[in-house]
Amino acid sequence: MNDKRVKKWIIIFAVVFAVCIGAFMILRHLGMQGTVAVIRVDGEIYEKINLDTVTVAYDMEIRTEFGYNKLHIEHGGISVAEADCRDQICIRQGTVTEAGVPIVCLPHRLTIEIVGGDLDA
Repeated sequence: MNDKRVKKWIIIFAVVFAVCIGAFMILRHLGMQGTVAVIRVDGEIYEKINLDTVTVAYDMEIRTEFGYNKLHIEHGGISVAEADCRDQICIRQGTVTEAGVPIVCLPHRLTIEIVGGDLDA
């Protein structure tokens, strides 16, 4: 009788686990698609770039009173290639390709996030 109860719980947990994995995959594929990189300096929009229309990768320099950052823009992704801040966390974040994970350089008051939809500008 104890073996039947254990098997029953194993099956229940396996089904719940499979449903959770399936839901995660569906939400990740559908919900986190982004196409426009919004670059802000000190909270103000500096530039918007539609990453789907980028055909040739290029670099963009941002020089402000807070410091220097060089961004690398490519089809579907954006990253910070160089910065003159001490901690270099913005560079170590790597290339961002999905909405929901911003790049932040606090010393330079720079944020980069990917959002879905069309350009408003």
